[in-house]
Amino acid sequence: MRLIDSVRSLFKSSSSTSEIDEELRSHIEHRADDLERSGLSRAEAERRARIEFGGYVRYKEESHQALGGNFIEILFQDIRFSLRMLRKAPGFTVAAVLTLALGIGANTVVFSVLNGLVLRPINVPAAQGLYMIERGSDASPQQSYPDYRDLRDRNRSFDGMVAASIAPVGFDADGNASTIWTNEVSGNYFDVLGIQPYLGRFFHGSDEHGPNSSPYIVLNYEFWRSRFQGDPNVAGRVVRVNKHPYTILGVAPPKFRGTEIFFNCGFWVPMVDQEQIEGFNQLEGRATRGMWLVGHLKLGVSPAQATADLNAVGTYLEKTYPKEDGGSTFSLARPGLMGDMLGRPVRAFLAGLTLLAGLILLAACANLGSLFAARAADRSREVALRLALGSSRVRIVQQLLTEAGVVSLTGGAAGMVGSMILLRWLSVWQPVPNFPINLPVNADASVYGIALLLAIASGFLFGVVPVREVLRSNPWHIVKSGVTRTVGRRVTARDVLLVLQVVVCCVLVTSSLVAVRGLMRSLHSNMGFDPQNVLLVNTDLDMADYRDEGVPLMQQRLIDAIETIPGVKNAGLIDRMPLGLGWGTNMVYRDNITDLKASTSAGEAFTYNTSPGYLKAAGTTLLSGRLFARHDDAKAPRVAVVNREFARKVFGSDQNAVGNYFKVFNGARVQIVGVVEDGKYKTLTEDPQLAMFFPILQAPTSATWLVVRSNRDPLSLTAALESTVRGLDPGLPFTILTWHKELDSALFAPRAASISLGVLGALGAMLAVTGIFGMASYSVGKRLRELGIRMALGAQRKEVLQAALGRACKLLAVGSATGLLLGLVATRVLAFIVYQATPRDPLVLAGVVVVMLLLGLVATWIPAQRALSVDPLLLLRED
Repeated sequence: MRLIDSVRSLFKSSSSTSEIDEELRSHIEHRADDLERSGLSRAEAERRARIEFGGYVRYKEESHQALGGNFIEILFQDIRFSLRMLRKAPGFTVAAVLTLALGIGANTVVFSVLNGLVLRPINVPAAQGLYMIERGSDASPQQSYPDYRDLRDRNRSFDGMVAASIAPVGFDADGNASTIWTNEVSGNYFDVLGIQPYLGRFFHGSDEHGPNSSPYIVLNYEFWRSRFQGDPNVAGRVVRVNKHPYTILGVAPPKFRGTEIFFNCGFWVPMVDQEQIEGFNQLEGRATRGMWLVGHLKLGVSPAQATADLNAVGTYLEKTYPKEDGGSTFSLARPGLMGDMLGRPVRAFLAGLTLLAGLILLAACANLGSLFAARAADRSREVALRLALGSSRVRIVQQLLTEAGVVSLTGGAAGMVGSMILLRWLSVWQPVPNFPINLPVNADASVYGIALLLAIASGFLFGVVPVREVLRSNPWHIVKSGVTRTVGRRVTARDVLLVLQVVVCCVLVTSSLVAVRGLMRSLHSNMGFDPQNVLLVNTDLDMADYRDEGVPLMQQRLIDAIETIPGVKNAGLIDRMPLGLGWGTNMVYRDNITDLKASTSAGEAFTYNTSPGYLKAAGTTLLSGRLFARHDDAKAPRVAVVNREFARKVFGSDQNAVGNYFKVFNGARVQIVGVVEDGKYKTLTEDPQLAMFFPILQAPTSATWLVVRSNRDPLSLTAALESTVRGLDPGLPFTILTWHKELDSALFAPRAASISLGVLGALGAMLAVTGIFGMASYSVGKRLRELGIRMALGAQRKEVLQAALGRACKLLAVGSATGLLLGLVATRVLAFIVYQATPRDPLVLAGVVVVMLLLGLVATWIPAQRALSVDPLLLLRED
């Protein structure tokens, strides 16, 4: 009952407040009556009675607390008072709220991305027991289907093992074919993962009866909502996949994206239908590796035991299939980021971002300390008067805590709202065109719980500490002199934190400028082709069920038709784009080599199959020899065009290459007919690589990238291109985009680094401004009387500014110089991410200096105006 009464006392209306007021007034009235009877006038008696009684408000508060008090009422009073005080100081309020919003918002976004991509497991039951199987010393996640069957059936450590890969298909549900990415998975996929359907049912291993025997698909929940408008009767509907009829069995549950969180495909299809999905059947090719394996560990089995078990199977595979499975060793990694192939760089990048975000929060906390210190200096007389009039220090601390809480919660709420907007955009962002990469980074309760704790801790810890100086000081001295003490010359923790945040700001500004400059150079560097004024038409003829001889015939029809479009300068075809995600390499050998193995190869060359007009349409410069012609077909001797690096490494120079031969991995001899310039093929930061181009008629493939160069704005040809392709085959799915847009995949890493550093740099700059502003305001506020005396004695404006802002400017200079040096060192790492990023750029150095000077000017402008507007007569009259 006591507990219930205590809780009720927190929320009950304070009916005793009027009784306390009446009791205290009666004491004063009784004393006034006594004084009046002694001969004083009534007015003088009441005045002297109030003086003798003392602090009316203090006695009222003590009486109220003695009777149990009303916590909620007092809290609301403090909140209303805090809001009034904050409204009277809009500059402080905006700066403090903005500081917290930036710090909390940045950390919320970074932690949400870290949580979504690394910390949070994939959305399946018992996800902690899932592991991806990787192969070899390079931890490759790519495996073959025969190896999958052996690993699945021969291991003793896993309850089940699944295989998965992704591929684009032509999807037609309503007569309009479009390109959709699908997950090809083993028949036991949903059973092993323990997933239950949202609608209908899933396919199972029992539905597989050989190649192309399971014409079923299961829809992704988001794809079902967007493409089928959430039709509850979608199960049983027949659609066409690459022009083959497939039955929709059901819909997967919401938020289930598969075993790879980066990829968000439209639906799942049985892997045994690979021939219909991809146009070929490599399920029996043990050396053909292109799928990911994920297994669920049995209870009580450790990852180390499972790895040893898999390696025992690998020893069997090596002995049984020495040519295809030589040196088969396996390791385990967490699924979700293609194992360690994407996991390591993603985790490293996010770790760096987390560190920078932590520094941003530290800078924000230092800013709050400076701002609240300046606030305390401005309010020292107010607090002193309240103490002198009898208010208790505990009551003042409570009110100051409430004010800090209002600021921290307001700033935290603003930061979380901003982070929600940014995270919502990131969750629908598709960074690579025509590829199902998507970032599931929506924040959950844990993210916002941490953000709330950070907001409260930051606001309270750094908002209340500075006022201790005021609360510990002598109120009579403050009332008399107007200050607590002059600003000392010793180095304080606040000085160190201000220098630190300026250093952080300068490092981020330097890094972001270096990254942006490197990105601009990469867009205008020599990549071995010219993407300007070029449109790309991407399709795969397998998606329209073209086979064998029909593939090259349709490809030639496409090229011939496109070349007749007005405005088209050149048109050509290639099977995969340089700097695209679908790169491929092959070993090459000098012509005199007979033992074809890795140790005797001259190198590994990027391999492309092209039409005769591709290199011209791509803008690739021919250095010697000739380009392909139409007579370089399947009946002609095998020929190739190589780049300069290939010619240099295999033949010594490009002058010796034309007319000579080399061998490919199957022993076939190929004659070089031309040498072209070097380019970029996998990444923008790669060293010169070997590359070779073959006539597509000598190496047919259904993968088709049409390169269309225009002599005008290429986007003006979009409608004509679309009409031409649909006129040749209305059922052929395709996409049209500019070459610059296709380069988004190659530029994703440098752009992500540039944008992230740019945003953090902007946040650091804003925090540096508020930090310097807080320090300058604090310095001016503490020395207003001194500045007034200086001006009264004839000090010049320059001397006043130097006295008021010299310390803040010195700290800015020290922090900027240190940050610039550290930034130049840190940006060397960017060269591995951003092509041609270099810290030795005079524009970058000049830009950093200008930015930091502008930041200092902006931050000190208002305090400088306040210092120069001091009226010495008014200040001295206050004494």
